Amino acid sequence: MTIAAVRTHRLSAPLHTPFVTALRRATTVETLVVEVTDDEGRSGFGEAPQVWQVTGSSVTGAQACVQDVLGPSIAGRDADDLVSRCTEVARAVAGNESAKAAVDVALHDLAARRLGVPLVRLLGGTTMRVPTDVTLAAGDPAELAAAGRQRRTEGFSVLKLKVGTDAAGDLERVRAVRTAVGPGVRIRLDANQGWTPREAVRVINGIADAGLDVELVEQPVARWDLDGLAWVSDRVSVPILADESVFGVRDLVEVIRRRAADLVNVKLAKCGGLHPARTLLDLAAAHGIGTLVGSMMESQIGVGAAASLVAAYGTTVVSDLDAAWWLAWSPVHGGIRYDGATVLLPDAPGLGVTGIIEAKLQRRG
Repeated sequence: MTIAAVRTHRLSAPLHTPFVTALRRATTVETLVVEVTDDEGRSGFGEAPQVWQVTGSSVTGAQACVQDVLGPSIAGRDADDLVSRCTEVARAVAGNESAKAAVDVALHDLAARRLGVPLVRLLGGTTMRVPTDVTLAAGDPAELAAAGRQRRTEGFSVLKLKVGTDAAGDLERVRAVRTAVGPGVRIRLDANQGWTPREAVRVINGIADAGLDVELVEQPVARWDLDGLAWVSDRVSVPILADESVFGVRDLVEVIRRRAADLVNVKLAKCGGLHPARTLLDLAAAHGIGTLVGSMMESQIGVGAAASLVAAYGTTVVSDLDAAWWLAWSPVHGGIRYDGATVLLPDAPGLGVTGIIEAKLQRRG
């Protein structure tokens, strides 16, 4: 069976609550959905989220990459030779990991649909339920405390608190959330590169000295500053998670070589899809590096692929799969659902997505 068409769909959907970090403020998901169709009419879906401040990827740029390079590289080729198709996508163009991830996931989705099995089964897993944390967007202590209490009542037991916007006030933000949610909830921090190395050590050690019981701290310093990341890791007892510092295998090798972090956050839109993500998870495990799988601001398509990967491969800590939870409404038919702090994978072929809400997109390709 051959790949008959590769189409792109520009999708925009509102968030129910603004998503605020040290890098950006988002009120919508802006993403490119890629649809790969075989010559029997089956379609697989993937997506490339627009996150200027992290990946540098835009919807327009990803669309051009898919239409001009990635789509033509696989059109007319054997849809069942998944490894070869994903390898061709990875080699077709430099960079453009988000666009590559969209095509890679669409190829995996199509392969699972052709076999009539959920994507998680194709990846070798069996569980259909995956726990997730939930993010508390950056704000003042009172706002964060209120959000923490609300998330706890909604069933979330792992809270990811966005910090890094104001190092001097971050200790009080963490203290406010811990007081609000009590000792039974895990709190992790994400500074999104917002601290200098000295600020990071001062804030993290202050939090530890205050007994606020933080599980881990994600990307405390600038992504390029691996020396600074290692310097922080050497001077704090709280585990350090590398996110923006690791896109692909070379980045992770360098983090391992420098002993710069204790864990790594693997994201499909950073590394180029499921095929390279599995390599990153295997490499981390081989070197004793902890893992979680994260999400950008994505729809049920991207989060469904990430959750399927977690269900099949596992991670050492609860993963970060709440992106689609932030959507005011689902822009797709079918796909994953949330049951409190659990992502429910659909018992349907592939990602279980049966279509995109037509009124909310512009189609090209």
